[in-house]
Amino acid sequence: MALLLDDVFEAPATTHAPTGRRVQAALVFARGGGTTVLSRQSVPYPFHITRAFRMHPESPDLATLYLQSASGGLYAADHLTLDIAARPGARVHVTTQAGTVVHRGGPEPTRQETRLTIAADALLALNPDPLILFPGAHLAVSTEITAEPGARAIVTESVACHDPLGQGRPFDRLDLGLTIRTLEGRPLVRERGRIDGAAFAGAASPMGPHRAYGTMVVLGAPDDARLAGLTLRQAGDAAGCLTGVSPLPNGAGLGLRLLAPDGGALSAGMDAVFRIVFEALSGCAPGRRRK
Repeated sequence: MALLLDDVFEAPATTHAPTGRRVQAALVFARGGGTTVLSRQSVPYPFHITRAFRMHPESPDLATLYLQSASGGLYAADHLTLDIAARPGARVHVTTQAGTVVHRGGPEPTRQETRLTIAADALLALNPDPLILFPGAHLAVSTEITAEPGARAIVTESVACHDPLGQGRPFDRLDLGLTIRTLEGRPLVRERGRIDGAAFAGAASPMGPHRAYGTMVVLGAPDDARLAGLTLRQAGDAAGCLTGVSPLPNGAGLGLRLLAPDGGALSAGMDAVFRIVFEALSGCAPGRRRK
């Protein structure tokens, strides 16, 4: 879900418990006719997608699709779910056109759930632009990945803060959850995190001076010198981030974390490491259309 920050205003505070949207979207990518096709889609409002672009002349079977938002971001008590499945042999890159604003929330969190299913010999790269937390935002993000042996995936997630009035007001609370499991349901990775906005932005913040955070998980990575921890750390650090790389539990893959002073530096660092990983897994550089 994407929108341009210059095109939005801060949503007013509400005096009653809001009723959010309950919406689920689904995308299925499959191999057909020697390429990757979007074989099934259910994209209700506020979700919106572009057509599948072919941006890789050297890899014409690799599809690129852009997720968009038709509503101006995430609002109080929304519960939006996105399911993406990559069938055997499918190769797809799903991204967004800009950051997604998370507006002021309430007692019930704004929820964004992403559920990915990746078959053997499939490649799914999902790297949306950052979630932009406005003052008072209360967000819970959950990502669940089910991968068959031989599946390849790059999944990123990132958050940054923005106060339209420039007063340094923090978001309310942020919850992050990640689960990676086998097709049989055996969990390989489970991670949960929570932080209040005041702690995030305070002098004793566990983030130190950094105000933007991103993660990347890589599944099915080949034995490639470009994926050495030092190379990836150097790429992220050169963009102004503090970058860490480590193996995931149970041999699931590779995990990266990036801290940055702001959303701009975070986006640059995430792009730098994503390009390296994408080339190693797909054999070509990630395609770009103007955002």
